[in-house]
Amino acid sequence: MLKTITFAILHFTVAFSVTYALTGSIVIGSAIALIEPAINTVAFYFHELVWKRVEQRKNDQMLTA
Repeated sequence: MLKTITFAILHFTVAFSVTYALTGSIVIGSAIALIEPAINTVAFYFHELVWKRVEQRKNDQMLTA
């Protein structure tokens, strides 16, 4: 979970910086920095869960082979 939290902080910072650089608006930068990374962080968490299952199945198959 710590990995997910640190990823979220990094993502919020990048999203704000890029949006602010493109628009010059703190409001738009803040809105994008809150919405997009929040959704992406949740997606990343589930992505990690899926990959753990894939890796576990691969390891299980290697043990039974």
